[in-house]
Amino acid sequence: MSQEEPRLGDPPSPADTAAERTLFGHPIGLTNLFGVELWERFSFYGMLTILGYYLYYSTTEGGLGIAQSTALGIVGAYGGLVYLSTVLGGWIADRVLGMERTVFYGGVVVVAGHLALAVLPGLAGVGVGLVLIALGSGGLKANASSLLGTLYAPTDARVDGGFTLFYLGINIGAFCGPLLTGLLQREWGFHVAFGAAAVGMALGLTQYVVFRRNLGTHGREVPNPITGRELIPVLIGVAVAAVVVLVAVLAELITLENLSDVTTGVIVVASVVYFAVLLRSAKVTQVERTRVVAFIPLFIANAVFWSLFQQMFTMLAVYSDERVDWRIFGWEAPASWIGSVEPVWIIALSPLFALMWTKLGNRAPSTPIKFALGVIGMGIAFWLFALLSGFDGKTVPVLAVFVILGGFAVSELLLSPIGLAVTTHLAPAAFRSQMMALYFFSVGIGTSMAGTLARFYSPESEVAYFGFSGAAAIVAGLVVVACAPWIKRRMQGVH
Repeated sequence: MSQEEPRLGDPPSPADTAAERTLFGHPIGLTNLFGVELWERFSFYGMLTILGYYLYYSTTEGGLGIAQSTALGIVGAYGGLVYLSTVLGGWIADRVLGMERTVFYGGVVVVAGHLALAVLPGLAGVGVGLVLIALGSGGLKANASSLLGTLYAPTDARVDGGFTLFYLGINIGAFCGPLLTGLLQREWGFHVAFGAAAVGMALGLTQYVVFRRNLGTHGREVPNPITGRELIPVLIGVAVAAVVVLVAVLAELITLENLSDVTTGVIVVASVVYFAVLLRSAKVTQVERTRVVAFIPLFIANAVFWSLFQQMFTMLAVYSDERVDWRIFGWEAPASWIGSVEPVWIIALSPLFALMWTKLGNRAPSTPIKFALGVIGMGIAFWLFALLSGFDGKTVPVLAVFVILGGFAVSELLLSPIGLAVTTHLAPAAFRSQMMALYFFSVGIGTSMAGTLARFYSPESEVAYFGFSGAAAIVAGLVVVACAPWIKRRMQGVH
């Protein structure tokens, strides 16, 4: 974008005193968004790490007794729907409420969803709870990341470091959530654990309100306010979509067994439509349009990465429960603690990566190369799991899993916070939040694919499963390396 065209990420005016305050060299508003995202991820991952077990454990174990393959598909589909709903959250922010208020109201809906899981029994509680959490998280996630992006100018070399620190908050929550819910589930049952997730999100909302002033005026404006005439077709479209879904369910075109496949297909189609809208919109300049084109291969690489990574909550959850020896100094930890292992590495490494990117500045590898290294690293980590196939039954050493998940963490730090940062700067000014929602579409595709792929796993096929999955990711990463010069040219000055 040219210098004359305003961006939400432009430097703040002198009148915006809150934005001029810094902490450790970063805008003070980072601390508020760090906190709310920490607690949202505490509740999200605290619930997600035990969700599969709740679905497929027998009723005598406190679960619902659903077939394991179906349960893993539901977990993957739910994760995909969370990220699909970011488009709704982005649209509400861009057209109705602005980013800052959408973050708050999204958190309120998340609390309601966790309470539904805690209070309502059976599949009714699962249905109501997961829908509310998906909608609320969709509103909060895309806009918290976009709101952080507005605190930095497009050419600010601190932005990767800022997003990496933001990612540290995400992973503190992701580390603590499964630890607490895993223990609560084992001692007092699933519903108490789901209740703890609700309390966590409520704490996040409280700190967000108390320190709201740190954000100044950032995210308060509505970039592209909707008119009454535009609202009518939107409402009609929502009604039509609801009827289509209802008919598909009644006709058994959508079932619990194929939910992850349907979700993947829906997000792929929605992504294609969204790219077409951005590329054809009169509100997008030529420079912005070129940047959107540069985003497409990064979008695909991101989907490949998350299709492996998000198996932490599908296939690897089963692997943890059935193959890993969780005895630590004579005490057996809950299998759901696998969700807390990788965040340990993130917490340890995030400050180092933030310092590294800040020190390197514009000398750091370009975004396409960082993406490629992240995807390749993820493939290598899957190959390392194949080396453990020689262990019989529930004998895989937890220390070996801990080391391999360190590879997950390095790969994630090379790709995910960088993806959040670059999306905010490649986004057209009129579609900033919705561009972030499009980024999360790629995560959604990967997450729902994680549910689909998990159905092909079995202890007998481990070598083939980990081998082929890892190889696919490595090939995808090498393609991005080959395309890196082409992508970088079209990023139009964004590093």
